[in-house]
Amino acid sequence: MEQEGKVLTAAEAAEYGEFRRARRETEISFTLGKLLVDASRRETDRAVLRKACETFSKLHASGVLVSPVNVAAARKFFPKGEAQVSCLVGGTGESLTSVKKIEAKKAVRQGAKEIRLVLCYSQLAAGNVGYLRREIKRVRRAVRKGSLVVSLEDHSLGAREISLGVKAACSAKADAVCVRGETGLVLCAVQEGAGRIRVEASNVENAEQLRLLLKAGAVRAVTGKGSAIAEELYAALDAPETVLSPLPLQPSAALPQSVSAPTAPTV
Repeated sequence: MEQEGKVLTAAEAAEYGEFRRARRETEISFTLGKLLVDASRRETDRAVLRKACETFSKLHASGVLVSPVNVAAARKFFPKGEAQVSCLVGGTGESLTSVKKIEAKKAVRQGAKEIRLVLCYSQLAAGNVGYLRREIKRVRRAVRKGSLVVSLEDHSLGAREISLGVKAACSAKADAVCVRGETGLVLCAVQEGAGRIRVEASNVENAEQLRLLLKAGAVRAVTGKGSAIAEELYAALDAPETVLSPLPLQPSAALPQSVSAPTAPTV
């Protein structure tokens, strides 16, 4: 085998192959640590919730996203000390800010480490940044030390609304924004945020989409297909090196106190 003009012996080639595989396994572990397992859909029952928490533990993901009614139940399915619950509050976005504030405060009291706030989309469409800023600030105070992510994921939102939402989130001191899993929207949010806020992406369906979103600047991805993505990544271990090399090799953007990603799990 040749490496940069040098002919390797069989032993050296085998050692290099083991090194390359170990490096790729580490890259995959960090990448899976950027996933937020989605269990927030209204059809989520206890069986689905349990499976989501098991996926979190198996992949050493960032956390599990649930609706307000499942915060307490989700914590029971986590191994002791591993409860990393993110709660989606605000419903369709059109409820009163006072209602969203109460919802967020209760979720934190029940053990949620992070709140994902659905903004008032009618005010966002109208360009009322002042209203959005006040809404985020009020929920920010309710969350206290928890993390606050502003959801900009509705299919009605385009680049203009994403930019306005990111601007409001930055000025109101939110920790992150989350947009739909499209590279154009991620790039828009990253550009508007200009390093002042983290950008996340949702509705991630496969490993290739995940790779592109991370490359575009997303630091975390919301998905209901974490196990399938893990299988795709590990299946590519023996493929040419360029398949996995674009995946960022850096610590995951986990929820507060999240466990670090260990060696590769069996999927």
